[in-house]
Amino acid sequence: MSNKKESAIGFVGHTDTVEYTDGWKYDKFTVTKENNRLYGLGVCDMKSGISAIISAVSQIDFSKLSKGIKIYLTYDEEIGFSGIKDVLKCETNFPNTIIIGEPTNNEMLVGSKGLLEYKISFKGIKTHSSNPDKGKNAIMSAIEFIKELNYFYECEIKKEKDYNFDIPYTTMNVGKIQGGTAINSVPDYCEFLVDFRMINNITEKKIIDKINILKEKYMANVFEINKISSFFNEIDGLNKTSNFITEASFLNNNRIILGAGPVTAHEVDEYIEVDSLYKLVEQYKKMIEEKCL
Repeated sequence: MSNKKESAIGFVGHTDTVEYTDGWKYDKFTVTKENNRLYGLGVCDMKSGISAIISAVSQIDFSKLSKGIKIYLTYDEEIGFSGIKDVLKCETNFPNTIIIGEPTNNEMLVGSKGLLEYKISFKGIKTHSSNPDKGKNAIMSAIEFIKELNYFYECEIKKEKDYNFDIPYTTMNVGKIQGGTAINSVPDYCEFLVDFRMINNITEKKIIDKINILKEKYMANVFEINKISSFFNEIDGLNKTSNFITEASFLNNNRIILGAGPVTAHEVDEYIEVDSLYKLVEQYKKMIEEKCL
């Protein structure tokens, strides 16, 4: 924004929300104000951030600024990050400081864990359960793979710590497993989904190497769903970090994740507090003035 040739600060916000679920007390598709709270689908994640960006910029006197501001509003953050990926294809001159308006309860976060997501599948040989030796049980292959992967995780990966993160170790989660068709048939197919939230890129490489070793050992088909590296910016003594992935992970330069709160993203009756939203606007205005005057 503005006619300044150089932009010193940029803001990023995604316009999509997660799907709505049942159980809401408040109308999901409008904003409901009750006491000091604003309720609605996406209010926290992250319509409040976008609202604060627009409000802060609208209150700035651009004639007093020596440098400009850029705003990037994206889509598809909740599923595939294709919006920020499209921005990266077009933008060649990002400002040195980027603010991502994800909910943080007004705390400045300057780092994020990485993410590895896999779908791992196995082929077996189907036969009747009364004579299992004639077949090959794909579910059992998956179980053995998971057991060995989990042993590696518990003994080698989880012990590595980085106390810049609230959860100071890499996490592993097997989130879904499916296979087989009937109790009396040896299953000829099984797959599972697993993710890791890594504290650093060294840990990331160790996990990738282990997955490749197990792939060969168990003749598995490994599909990488996502690989997003961790990052940490040392900015003015700030050291708080995010355990969740944001669009900051796709960017370079100095990245600060800063939004309203409390953090109720993806929850039934998602909300933020009005005071937090007003505070966020003032935080954004102060950052613009510091960077652009």
